[in-house]
Amino acid sequence: MSTETISKRGAISHGLATSVLERVATIASCTEKPGEILRTFLSPAMEEVHERMRPWLERMGMNVNVDAAGNLRAVYASDAGESSPVLIIGSHLDTVPNAGAYDGVLGVLLGLALVEGLGGRRLPYSIEIIGFSDEEGTRFGVPFLGSRLLTEMPSETSFLESRDSSGVTIRQALAKYRVGHPGVTPSIFNPKSAGYFEFHIEQGPLLESRNLSLGVVESIVGQSRCHVVFHGSAGHAGTSPMPLRRDALAAAALWITRCESIAAGGVGLVATVGQILVKPGAVNVIPGTALCSLDVRHADDAERTNAVEAMMKEARDIAAERGLGIETDEYHTQPAVRFDPEMISLAEKAVRDAGCGHIRMTSGAGHDAMVIASHLPTGMIFLRSPGGISHHPDESVLVDDVEVAIQAGLCFLDEFALFIEKRGNSPRE
Repeated sequence: MSTETISKRGAISHGLATSVLERVATIASCTEKPGEILRTFLSPAMEEVHERMRPWLERMGMNVNVDAAGNLRAVYASDAGESSPVLIIGSHLDTVPNAGAYDGVLGVLLGLALVEGLGGRRLPYSIEIIGFSDEEGTRFGVPFLGSRLLTEMPSETSFLESRDSSGVTIRQALAKYRVGHPGVTPSIFNPKSAGYFEFHIEQGPLLESRNLSLGVVESIVGQSRCHVVFHGSAGHAGTSPMPLRRDALAAAALWITRCESIAAGGVGLVATVGQILVKPGAVNVIPGTALCSLDVRHADDAERTNAVEAMMKEARDIAAERGLGIETDEYHTQPAVRFDPEMISLAEKAVRDAGCGHIRMTSGAGHDAMVIASHLPTGMIFLRSPGGISHHPDESVLVDDVEVAIQAGLCFLDEFALFIEKRGNSPRE
């Protein structure tokens, strides 16, 4: 790539980076809970995001709609008509409770910035930007709803019976949404889709420790999510002798420390109990029931499966030792994913052409890219997370990193044209 081209792209990306961060701040004001950022699946706050983003996308000459899964979708048409391949650029628009401003949203807005950076130039393929309606799983406890509803056949959607805290199932929520939004389009891939690309903040400290702006993601660890429920007996806190108690929370506490020990004994294995619901939940009543979540992750699926089995055995053993009932349920499994080698190489070349050093990375966090990867050639680039902070209000990015990400993204767009030409212009191969 010529020095002149690099210089020109640098000038373009500087202004775009500032615009991206201003738009991130605007989207951060769309929230279900004043004083913090919270957006969940199919919520009014998510619809507000769509309305804020629609004019930005339409000003770039994009055709904008929302599909039946609540995914925001915008298409920048190619110079070759409707028969041309499509590159999807996406990330998610939902958040965890009390979230930071950049997780997910930054990737969607960087997609818009790349279209702006083209300056009206059309490519030999179309670009579809997708803002997924749910990746975090905050409302229903099931992650990747936006991308799963886009990719999975009806026979694979047993997760639709999962319920939120009000007892509403995903299936019911979708039906209500579609009745209230009769203009939504089907939640299906464009059959011409030829690849998927995602920008995301790293959500960890590795890039900062190496003083690097960008990293090229080559794989994402697998995940298991489980429910574990200990059933004991509620009783009076003052009149029940310690040897006669069947305290569900005490059993859960012991189990959590054993899960921690199992995870600490494995290389690259992590396990988290992030939720506990205690019933009846009174200060002077022995807990009769303790409902716990469990999140287990590892890059090797066999290692993860073995760890989950060991943790479930610990739960059963503890319950038996203490005379408690036990329920266990592994309700979500996402296998580890390795991205398309050619897309990894394209991302690396794009980063190099932008004049940026980089490393290859394995993501410990889940992303929509891991769902899409089994359907389309997929690539992903991380941006540095200052302090390694994410899922927290102090989450941030550096404007210089956003700028170089835009430069790398513009390089990627040119490289992708060569990629689809090499593959014989065959979408979803």
